[in-house]
Amino acid sequence: QVQLVESGGGLVQPGGSLRLSCKASGSIFRINDMGWYRQAPGKQRELVAQITSGGRTKYADSVKGRFTISRDSAKSAVYLQMNSLNPEDTAPYYCNAALQTTWVTPLRNYWGQGTQVTVSS
Repeated sequence: QVQLVESGGGLVQPGGSLRLSCKASGSIFRINDMGWYRQAPGKQRELVAQITSGGRTKYADSVKGRFTISRDSAKSAVYLQMNSLNPEDTAPYYCNAALQTTWVTPLRNYWGQGTQVTVSS
């Protein structure tokens, strides 16, 4: 069984910063892409940032230059440094990992439970 556990969300004032962490645990053979998604009320879940196993990154246009994704493959962890936060960034943030549980199983997406980020004065 695989678990993704996020931490680091909270309440922050506009212009502030937060760092989200996500650690995968359980029966894991290989992790491919890892990423962060968010889903504001009344909106579809959207990709915020993604990082490949080789370290290539991709960002939503709305967060480029403000957010930085990184990973520690040895710890099966991914991080999201969020700077210059604004109220439009308010949402639950979900960690995602595409991984194999054994060498013969196909890649499958796993999700964390989410961590709330609220940007408000």
